[in-house]
Amino acid sequence: MPDMSEKTINIPVVIIGAGLTGLALAFYLQRKGIDFLVIEREERPGGVIRTFRENGFTFEAGPNTGVLGNLEMMQLFEDLKAGCQLEIANPEAKRRLIWKHGRWHSLPASLKQAVTTPLFSFKDKLRILGEPFRARGKDPLESVAELVKRRMGASFLDYAVDPFISGIYAGNPDTLITRFALPKLYNLEQTYGSFIKGAIKKKVKEKGPKPSREVFSVKGGLQCLMSALTDAVGRQRIICGMSYTSVSAARNHFEIMAEGPDKKMLIHSPVVVSTVGAHGLGSLMPFVGKDDLEAITSLEYARVVQVVLGFRQWTGSDINAFGGLVPSKEKRRILGVLFTSSFLSGRAPSGGALLNVFMGGARHPEYFNLPEKEILKIVEEELSQMMGLPTYSPDLVKVFRYPYAIPQYGADSATRIQAISQIQQSYPGLILAGNLHEGIGMADRVAQAVHVADKVEALLNVSKMGNA
Repeated sequence: MPDMSEKTINIPVVIIGAGLTGLALAFYLQRKGIDFLVIEREERPGGVIRTFRENGFTFEAGPNTGVLGNLEMMQLFEDLKAGCQLEIANPEAKRRLIWKHGRWHSLPASLKQAVTTPLFSFKDKLRILGEPFRARGKDPLESVAELVKRRMGASFLDYAVDPFISGIYAGNPDTLITRFALPKLYNLEQTYGSFIKGAIKKKVKEKGPKPSREVFSVKGGLQCLMSALTDAVGRQRIICGMSYTSVSAARNHFEIMAEGPDKKMLIHSPVVVSTVGAHGLGSLMPFVGKDDLEAITSLEYARVVQVVLGFRQWTGSDINAFGGLVPSKEKRRILGVLFTSSFLSGRAPSGGALLNVFMGGARHPEYFNLPEKEILKIVEEELSQMMGLPTYSPDLVKVFRYPYAIPQYGADSATRIQAISQIQQSYPGLILAGNLHEGIGMADRVAQAVHVADKVEALLNVSKMGNA
């Protein structure tokens, strides 16, 4: 490692951002024997992932769970098992609830349940039988809403997919493009001509190890994962508290100026990987033309409010479920609620409950700026009715606001991806990573880190050959 007191540092790779993508990338670079530095704006690594413990409750800021949706995520936990323990969501609380006409209903988990549930119309239940025989879509920019109505019917959109999109993207299925927002669903139809046929054939066709697709957290909270990554990488390789960072392009390398309250660094590096959100790229990379960046920096983000509620003694309705989602058609003021203590251990005292309520999102960005007093009044009114609480007296109340919570992969996604590719081609050694593209989930971030680590290794090998 270079001496941090030096005015100028030379190092093969600089990673900007110490969230999950940046730390996972650092972990894989270290395993390849590639030297690097991670530059982070905040005073601690971990990005938006942060775990708090207070009055017997353990709660998260940022994501509450992830999904073991690929082998890379599963392997990372295997690699880090000495430092953090994977926790799979309690299967006895796996029900998802959907609010309809004044009460909660279980989201169907089988074809039989889909036919008998009151969530969907009789006409659309009959449409299920014909889904395998419908023609595949031809529009690569078809929205999620258009796809679902075409294949499954309006009631499936209203009471299954719309709330699902609220839960994953805090988004609007009318504006999210299936090919980018739900690529696996898009590929099922394009490859097999049907969701149902595709799911069956793909399951039979798959060979070798498969991702479990289980919902996960970490014993003690997700921050334990970030701490394990930080320890594995080495805290000395992560420079936090750098409130100003700017990259400039030199002849065969990049110059990174990073400043904090008590330190200033100039770093020379042939490879720079940014994991910064779209909104931060303009100030980070002023050498890239504003017009070239516009297709990226214009990316829309859902603004989300999270209200954490802890009850030492739960007196409301049955919460033996994963949580409840609220369709936009129902005109409620919350997106949904996670019953976190029902499916993760140690999150609330015995007999109590930890809930996470979400508001705002792409449909209602105005909620983000409401005074905290008004937010808490809305939550009290909504939960008192929806959760059957005879009295509303939480023992823990925390409000978190996320101005750039979740990127919305809309109709501009193809242009954005093309712009990323063009910028990277124009400036060899510059890599734009993070949730700008390639998925928003924790597993997506880890998979991207694996792929970027391979790309970095290839770039450095080419550079060595050129200097030989």
